[in-house]
Amino acid sequence: MWFDTWSDVLRVLLVGPASYAALVLLLRLSGKRTLAKLNAFDFVITVAFGSTLATIFLSTDVSWVEGVVALGMLALLQFLAAVVASRVPGGRALVTARPTLVLRDGRMLTDALRDQRLTEGEVRQAIRGTGAGDVAAIAAVVLESDGSLSVIARENAGDGSALADVRPGARQP
Repeated sequence: MWFDTWSDVLRVLLVGPASYAALVLLLRLSGKRTLAKLNAFDFVITVAFGSTLATIFLSTDVSWVEGVVALGMLALLQFLAAVVASRVPGGRALVTARPTLVLRDGRMLTDALRDQRLTEGEVRQAIRGTGAGDVAAIAAVVLESDGSLSVIARENAGDGSALADVRPGARQP
């Protein structure tokens, strides 16, 4: 449990830096979008990269080349998903969730909150995080596709064009 063999330790010392270097190279080649924090799919890819890297480091059943190919496959799949999302009509809906309006004109949209499994307290926390102290002073709060909450104060709402791709809260009164 505490120690198996020196060869296992040596493998980690040799394969670890080589695997890390391969991951950094793949990420640099695949571009900034590969590890973007935009949606649940991006999160899954990031976790999969970490899991794959750990497997390469520690599993003697997986060769370094197999691991690097697996990392490359993940980067390729993320690239293809980004291409589909950005260039294929309707592709974004396949890969990402649409943002959802959860507060409008100072009023909580309770059906939307329930549908998105949010509490009013979480929305108020996001509002406080912007420095606002009055819910009535908020034009909109949007649950973004990455799970974050965006708060738009009334004074900054403008024509509301930033809300063009936001799904209205479900079943509004």
